[in-house]
Amino acid sequence: MDPPRLFPILRLPFLAMEEVFKTMHPIEIINFSMISKRAKTITKKKTFYLEYAIHFCVQKPLEIKIHGTNNLVSSHYLMTSDKQKDGKTLEDECDGFITRMVFKYSKDPVDEWKQLCKYVLEIFNKQTIDVLTVCMDVFVDQNVSIIDFLKTNVKSVNECNLFQLGENNNVDEHAKYLLENIKITNKVISWLHIKNGDFAGKFPKNLKELYLLHSEWMGYEKLLEIDSVQVILGGNGISNMGWNSFIKKWIAMETHLNLELLDIDFKSLEQFRALVLYDIPHEVVDGSVKRVLKTTENETEEISGGVDIRRIDGKTATFVARDFEFLMSVH
Repeated sequence: MDPPRLFPILRLPFLAMEEVFKTMHPIEIINFSMISKRAKTITKKKTFYLEYAIHFCVQKPLEIKIHGTNNLVSSHYLMTSDKQKDGKTLEDECDGFITRMVFKYSKDPVDEWKQLCKYVLEIFNKQTIDVLTVCMDVFVDQNVSIIDFLKTNVKSVNECNLFQLGENNNVDEHAKYLLENIKITNKVISWLHIKNGDFAGKFPKNLKELYLLHSEWMGYEKLLEIDSVQVILGGNGISNMGWNSFIKKWIAMETHLNLELLDIDFKSLEQFRALVLYDIPHEVVDGSVKRVLKTTENETEEISGGVDIRRIDGKTATFVARDFEFLMSVH
C-alpha cells in the first residue's frame, strides 16, 4: 500500500485555507510555516491571529506561550539544555482547557529563545505581547541583553510580572533597567524584594493595575510618583505622617487623580482614624448603610459602613477594613 499523501493545504482556495488554519493549534501553525518560503508567506497573511495572546517567560526553563481563541488551547515552547527532552511533547486537559507543551533542546537556550520569540512575533503579526514574566535572578549575566532584545523587538507589553527566586538577591539595578526600557501599558505585578529605599526605578504611567506585593521599601515620595487606577501594596514602609500628607494631597486633587482603589497595610479603621485622619474631616458611616464599592481584582461588592472622605471635586473615598484588606475605594 502506498503511504498516505499529505493534505495539499497550499493548493486550497484562500477561504478554504483559512478554515483549515483555524483548526490548527499555534505549534502546528509554526511548524507549517517552516515548510517553505511560500508556506511562511501564506501563514503570515492570516488575520485571526489577532485573537491569540503571546506570553514570553524569562525563567527556567525559558518559555513562550501562545494562548488560542478564548484561551481554550494554550501552546508552550520550553527551551531545555537536556538533550533527551528535545522534541518531547506533553498535553494536559483540565475542565475543557488544553495545554500543549513542546520541549526544544539548545546548547544556548537564551539565544535560541530570542530567535524563536522573533519568529513567533513575525508569524503571528504581533508588535506587542500580552504578558511578559521575568525572574530577575535566574539569568543575571544576561538580563541586560534580554531586556535590550525585548526593547528592540517588542513595541509594548500589556502585563508584566516580575519576581525573584532568592529573597536576599539584590535585583534593584536590573529591575530599574527593565522599567526604563520596556513599555508596559496596563498592569505590573511585582514580587521583587527591593533593597534600596531610594530605588530609582520609575513605574509606568497611566497603568490600570499596579501590585507591589513586597512594598516595605517604598516611601512617601515614591508613592506620589505612582500613576495607576488600582494600587495594591503588600507592605507599609510609609509613616503615618506620610499617609496623612498623601490623603490631604488627594483631597486637594494634587495627586492620584485617576485612583479608584488603593489597598494598604493597616489593621483597623480606628487605628487609621487616630493615626492618619486625626486632622482631616471625615465621616464614620453607620454599619447599617450598605453600598456597592470597588474592590480588588476589578470586582464590586456590597459593603457595610466605612469611613468617608471627600475630594474637592465631590468624589468620595471610602476606607474599609475587612479580612486581610484595608481598602480606599473611590466613588
